[in-house]
Amino acid sequence: MKRKVSIFNLINYCVLALVGFSMIYPFIYILAYSLNDGKDSMLGALYFLPRKFTWDNYAQVFDNARIWQAYKITLMRTILGTFLHVVLCSLLAYALSKKSLPGRSFFAFYIFLPTIFSAGFIPYFITLQKLHLINSFWVYVIPMLFNFMHVVIIRTFLQGIPAELEESARIDGYGDFQIFLRIILPLSGPVLATISLFIGVAHWNDWFTGAYYVSDKNLIPVQTLLQQMLSQAEALSSSMARSAQQGGQTISASAQGSTPESLRMALLVVTVFPILCIYPFLQRYFVKGVMIGSVKG
Repeated sequence: MKRKVSIFNLINYCVLALVGFSMIYPFIYILAYSLNDGKDSMLGALYFLPRKFTWDNYAQVFDNARIWQAYKITLMRTILGTFLHVVLCSLLAYALSKKSLPGRSFFAFYIFLPTIFSAGFIPYFITLQKLHLINSFWVYVIPMLFNFMHVVIIRTFLQGIPAELEESARIDGYGDFQIFLRIILPLSGPVLATISLFIGVAHWNDWFTGAYYVSDKNLIPVQTLLQQMLSQAEALSSSMARSAQQGGQTISASAQGSTPESLRMALLVVTVFPILCIYPFLQRYFVKGVMIGSVKG
């Protein structure tokens, strides 16, 4: 028996298809542009596939030693920062999920209060300076160790775990820390994967910290380097345009078949690709963790 498709569903599918295509197409365009010869790309009419295929843009990107160092810093801050963030937030959420905790309401309000007020950029900078975090690798990790909303999500999830599991563990002689490691953590996979995805993406995409709190080139993450290269590419493009109008010679990058714009597209792909590869594997945990950690029932 054939299933009839209503007009509403047909329109709904078409609208969702258009919305999905509008989100996917920028990635297709960037990928095609990055795999195309830079000079040829300047002619325009490049939409889906590279017209003159080349790896030169990526070769020039990876030939830059700063890219590898920036990737190293980004990977280190993402892995270490995500791990420490999840550990701290899960421990705090586990403690706050216990009604027997003395001063539970006070501690919950105390950690919630800073989320309401913000002192601003200058006091925050002075605080980092007093803590000797300016121009240090730990400026990427320590300020992002805690997030109140992540604690709330984990705590709500933990409150849904049957108390009988912990009671039986205590009868077997387990302490709080053993219960947390052997019972709570194995059951908290979905919500911890969700929080890991949240904070991991935040670490990976953060360019602001490296731009304003770090001056050492060896400590700059890849997103900050991308931001700097984008600014340089725009300045270089303007310079090339002025040189062309004046009949002068262009910059040597275009002589090699690459342009600032094509190098920028290649660097965008290199920057976004790793996080796009990780996200599908955490998608099922992401949806389940958000629903369970946000609604108690």
